[in-house]
Amino acid sequence: MTTETDALDAADMARLAGGHDAALNDLMTRHGERLFHYLIRQVQNEDDAADLAQETFVRVFQNRTKFKPGAKFTTWLYTIATNLVRDRFRWKARHPQVSLEAENEATGGSLAETLTADALEPDGQLQRSERAATIRQAVARLPEDLRTALLLSEYEDLSHAEIAAIAGCTAKAVESRIARARQQLRTQLERLPEFS
Repeated sequence: MTTETDALDAADMARLAGGHDAALNDLMTRHGERLFHYLIRQVQNEDDAADLAQETFVRVFQNRTKFKPGAKFTTWLYTIATNLVRDRFRWKARHPQVSLEAENEATGGSLAETLTADALEPDGQLQRSERAATIRQAVARLPEDLRTALLLSEYEDLSHAEIAAIAGCTAKAVESRIARARQQLRTQLERLPEFS
């Protein structure tokens, strides 16, 4: 993000806090797509990511008067989004869902095996898609603090200081988390034949 974008964000937040609700639309237009992609990488589900993106902007609106002038809007925005992701994971941990991969006790197979699908021969596109899915799953398996630091650094291009503000830690801790996340990903992926 540029200094110009930061200035626009600050002006829009001042307008929003002053009662000009339409300023939220400008913020959503500027940051909505990147935020949505960040959330997809976090929760691995487009519907959940869309819900979380919408809820993030609802929280921005609800807390518009709490935004500190001079603060960086994107840091505040991603802090809200990251906290909502944490809440979503906690909720899902308390409300587990049945996986398509779970074994059916009666048949011994998984639900995915019983669903009919037209099988296509693997080609380059399918292999790339499977490889990308494997990487997404490996990232999703990272501990939340490591995954968040990695995603904010690699995909959102935030500085270690910005990530530290979002995660509530030091920039040095962010650097360590990113290094550990990369190491854990390497370890996970080295075990797979397509990555060795």
